[in-house]
Amino acid sequence: MSKQVLIETSARHAHISQADLETLFGAGHTLTNKKNLSQPGQFACEERVTVTGPKGSLVCTILGPVRPASQVEISLSDARALGLKVPVRESGDIAGTPGAKLIGPAGEVEIPAGVIAAKRHIHATPADAEKYGLRDKQIVDVKHESEGRGIVFGDVVVRVHPNFAWAMHIDTDESNAGSVAPNAVGEVIA
Repeated sequence: MSKQVLIETSARHAHISQADLETLFGAGHTLTNKKNLSQPGQFACEERVTVTGPKGSLVCTILGPVRPASQVEISLSDARALGLKVPVRESGDIAGTPGAKLIGPAGEVEIPAGVIAAKRHIHATPADAEKYGLRDKQIVDVKHESEGRGIVFGDVVVRVHPNFAWAMHIDTDESNAGSVAPNAVGEVIA
């Protein structure tokens, strides 16, 4: 059975705690949904923050809903532009990572940790995992065919949760390396 999966490019973005959101945008501020994302309950926001590192700054879209802790997910190219050495980690695994200054229209926040390059991953429901013979935290490869830029993405972690939708997420560096177009599919070759 072919294990085809939609490959989506996840551009740089920030997840923000409610306390940091209010510091950046004002007391009582709530996120404004601009566009629903493929993962249920997740959305791109109208709000943006400027992320500042030792060498430079860049603007990030905020993804909602708010999170328990603020974090920024960037590509390794973005990290170099900011002057940060960031680890490749799963979202939420921010212990021991570099921090950065976040600047919004109403204030600034210095997050002490939380800047990462997100580990490439596949979102799967328990039913998806069973259907394709996969398990939570399993590491797989995903093959993507494109004219002149076919690529196999290694070290892809499978993340299983009832609230997920079947899709793979990679960052912009990875997408460019494999010439991954919108609505591209890959094949899981576990």
